[in-house]
Amino acid sequence: MAGSASEYIQHHLQNLTYGKLPAGYERADGSVMSEAGWTMAHSSREASDMGFWAVHVDSLGWAVGLGALFLILFRMAAKRATSGQPSGLQNFVEILIEFVDTSVKETFHGRNKVIAPLSLTIFCWVFLMNLMDLVPVDFLPQLFHMMGLEYMKVVPTTDVNVTLGMSLSVFFLIIYYSIKVKGVGGFVGELTLHPFSSDNFFLKVLLVPVNLLLEGVSLLAKPISLALRLFGNLYAGELIFILIALLPFWAQWALSVPWAIFHILIITLQAFIFMMLTIVYLSMAHEDSH
Repeated sequence: MAGSASEYIQHHLQNLTYGKLPAGYERADGSVMSEAGWTMAHSSREASDMGFWAVHVDSLGWAVGLGALFLILFRMAAKRATSGQPSGLQNFVEILIEFVDTSVKETFHGRNKVIAPLSLTIFCWVFLMNLMDLVPVDFLPQLFHMMGLEYMKVVPTTDVNVTLGMSLSVFFLIIYYSIKVKGVGGFVGELTLHPFSSDNFFLKVLLVPVNLLLEGVSLLAKPISLALRLFGNLYAGELIFILIALLPFWAQWALSVPWAIFHILIITLQAFIFMMLTIVYLSMAHEDSH
């Protein structure tokens, strides 16, 4: 799959990318495309040249698949739920629901039936995506390589496009509920009249650009910090696993097992942090300043 240590690392950090290449483009294997078309990238250079509209097939595939797994497991638990002796799956699901419900009640101060299901979905989905980091780094890539796929990143949250996509969804919800609860005037006023305010009309007008700059940066920082915090922690964890895989076999077990045990805490904590920050941000969006 890869030769030197540098090539090995680059290979494992490269996404399976599908995108469009122009006519006359020289491929990694030396062939030249006779006409423009959509194709799988065979090198990092090709993936880069595909531009903005390229799709990371592996990240999307694993994210959708793990989301479907979450829905299937919870649907199974709901359909088989009993008031008698519950199954292990039902107990596990009930513990998760109670944990998330308690977190929402303690943090969210508005009234919205969407918040609790959204929080449960975020926590379970992010946790499942993070959990893929505990799969041996060579196992699934090697398996897909045998099937003819050159690249396969199996941890969606190590792809900044995935984490940013989720955080932007939360950002749009923040904007939506801010306008719905406070009105357009209230939302604009929150951005232009805080944190500095004055009873003097002319001074208030002069402070509007300053307030807009400060509040605008604060608002835009929310999705960016959400995305980069999750991405950075999981990317670093994945990179450490890859570096451990480069060591001799006896050293791999000595280092990978302790790191995997510690990493269980990281993947759980990052899912919890993403969920809690989402609840906090949406709670702030529901606070009417009037």
